[in-house]
Amino acid sequence: MSYDRYVAICNPLRYSSIMTTEFCVKLSAIWWFLGFIVSFIFTVTPSKLYFCGPSIMDHFFCDLIPFIELACSDNFIVHLEFYILAVPVLLIPTTIIVMSYTYIMTYFSIFITIIKMSSAYGRRKTFSTCSSHLTTVCVYYGTLVTVYMAPSNESTSNANKYRSLLYIVVTPVMNPIIYSLRNKEIKRAIQKIMNHVIKN
Repeated sequence: MSYDRYVAICNPLRYSSIMTTEFCVKLSAIWWFLGFIVSFIFTVTPSKLYFCGPSIMDHFFCDLIPFIELACSDNFIVHLEFYILAVPVLLIPTTIIVMSYTYIMTYFSIFITIIKMSSAYGRRKTFSTCSSHLTTVCVYYGTLVTVYMAPSNESTSNANKYRSLLYIVVTPVMNPIIYSLRNKEIKRAIQKIMNHVIKN
């Protein structure tokens, strides 16, 4: 999505030749494949652990780190593998997204193009599109990095339980608000509902 924004804003004349259906399918397939491989590793490795103690987890959902902590066998290798894989899984997408938006915002000719747009609406729409996606990404990946890449102990594990709500609950709730409420039809529908509620 960030690359799509970058091409649309920085190379608008070449957009249709760069972002072809074939390119989008290949890009999606690569990320789906990588996601499958990482999920497979995170599933197979913990399945080799031996669980003999309590089966109650102090967490809101069955998260991987609290689940691994329940194991009776040595879980050092699983933790090490988890932290090693967390670096590329979290940092590569975050870096690509942040670099794309940084490049968009600092790209001199595009900045001038945006400033010289004939309407204030065009400027506002361009910046709001980028800023809304960047806000969601920062909340989502920022929380993931603090929960999964920071060393944890007794006090931080309790804080991580609440931090995990940010990427499990807050980000999915933010998405429709950020992307849908800018749509005029949805705004009108919400206004009709609110007017109907107020009248009744």
